[in-house]
Amino acid sequence: MRTLVLHPVLSGRDRGPREPQDALAEAESLARALDLDVVDALLAPVARRRAGTLFGSGKVEEIKARIAEGEIGLVIVDGPLSPIQQRNLEKEWKAKVLDRTGLILEIFGDRAQTREGVLQVELAHLSYQKSRLVRSWTHLERQRGGFGFLGGPGETQIEADRRALDERIERIREALAKTVRTRGQQRAARRRSDLPVVALVGYTNAGKSTLFNRLTGGGVLAKDMLFATLDPTMRGFEVAPGKRAILSDTVGFISDLPHQLVAAFRATLEEVVDADLILHVRDLSHPETEIQAENVRGILREIGVGEAAEARMVEVWNKIDALPADEAETLLAVAARTPRARAISALTGEGVPGLLELVAAELSDPVHDETLELGFDQGRKRAWLFDHKLVRGEVQTDAGYRLAVRWSDRDRSRYETL
Repeated sequence: MRTLVLHPVLSGRDRGPREPQDALAEAESLARALDLDVVDALLAPVARRRAGTLFGSGKVEEIKARIAEGEIGLVIVDGPLSPIQQRNLEKEWKAKVLDRTGLILEIFGDRAQTREGVLQVELAHLSYQKSRLVRSWTHLERQRGGFGFLGGPGETQIEADRRALDERIERIREALAKTVRTRGQQRAARRRSDLPVVALVGYTNAGKSTLFNRLTGGGVLAKDMLFATLDPTMRGFEVAPGKRAILSDTVGFISDLPHQLVAAFRATLEEVVDADLILHVRDLSHPETEIQAENVRGILREIGVGEAAEARMVEVWNKIDALPADEAETLLAVAARTPRARAISALTGEGVPGLLELVAAELSDPVHDETLELGFDQGRKRAWLFDHKLVRGEVQTDAGYRLAVRWSDRDRSRYETL
């Protein structure tokens, strides 16, 4: 479909930290990720937000003429639109209008492969659709009669639509609850396996999947495309000779990620919450790398990975192959002196051995001795300690057992979740 991409340039305090041209370029990439035919892209200044159309009347007319001239059927507005604004713009421009949230939801819907991913995207989509049902949509306000079991006399179509959405949302949540339980059981099994979990996070297209494939030899889709990976993937990899771990590749983050998607994917992102080590993969060749990094940190805080995660997070400064040689050399030297960072090229492999050394060191927790007092009713905890070969000695007491254990902080944190 012939598509026009618009980035509204707000004024004053409404203007964000991003450069408008960079934001427009990202919006174009999002549109192309859906294989849309982007024939035009422009910045649209907004001196004052209009409640009905966002843009002023003059700008609306100017864009209308551009749409007609270019025979454009879809306009993407790179920002939030209220349902009223979306409807009014569609009437004025005689074209389909999609805001940033709607566009990202469409991409996620196109990318989801697993049953859980499909359900999560559908849940987010339905929540978004529900927000689009507003009283001003008079064409949905057709009165329909009916008996009590059909919703009562005088029920409007919009109310029936809302109830139908609520019912479908509830069914999806019930189905997702089952997959969440299964995922929780899988996490518990991985904890029992004694293999640490390393989670990759980062802005979309930062190179997480390329790094995942390099470390694991996996076949995860790795393309120069926003949201190439959606469904989480986990595989074992060798951190050092004789030492293995599980690597988790997660969905990429993006600025202004729709809150519906953050909520829908919260269960999936719990893999990050529970990880022993988090690798924050950054595209150091991108002009907005610092802004992207802050967006990632904000979403991590939103899903419950806050300050506590800082102690188990390593920054991976990726794509040094895309930098001039002298900049890449400088970055490698700076990273080598930074305790919790490494500079690499996931594409060429440069710097990856140094990253693995750091990962191995981070996962090699020092051990210490401790004495535990367990009651007779705590047999599950006692069995766990023996299963994991952490018990150095045991004495039975009147109240239960006194155990001498030698363990790491990671062992202790897992024990405390039992």
